[in-house]
Amino acid sequence: MLTELFSNRWLWTAVMASTSAQVLKVLLILLLERRWRPEVVMETGGMPSSHSAMVAALSTGLGLTEGWDSPLFAAAATFALIVMYDATGVRHSSGVQAKLLNELLGELQAVFREGFAPIPLKVLLGHTYLEMVIGASMGVLAAWLAFRVL
Repeated sequence: MLTELFSNRWLWTAVMASTSAQVLKVLLILLLERRWRPEVVMETGGMPSSHSAMVAALSTGLGLTEGWDSPLFAAAATFALIVMYDATGVRHSSGVQAKLLNELLGELQAVFREGFAPIPLKVLLGHTYLEMVIGASMGVLAAWLAFRVL
């Protein structure tokens, strides 16, 4: 069973695409902001979308090996579209709302000063369309490399 798990190219291609996107986030912050923030590897949101990279790699790998007309590809592609829609829709909107609520809490804290210490909400939850497209492109490239080149 473990041998089969560790030899599952579709799974590991998806995992590697996601991991590559997360590592790229750290490198982009280092390059653009001149800050070393390795903890970003474990965070959601930001450029590129690791969720999109993972599901795009999985569905592309299945399309390349099982056929673009296979039920397995159809299921994976549907799953990928739902994940990417959620990342750019619901989760992104939640992040925008969290930012506004944090600003409101800051204003309230300035008014009440003592005894009012709210915990800020996490802002970077979802993705912009560009972050999603770049992540998905990384996933497609990872699958193409894994199943056509290597």
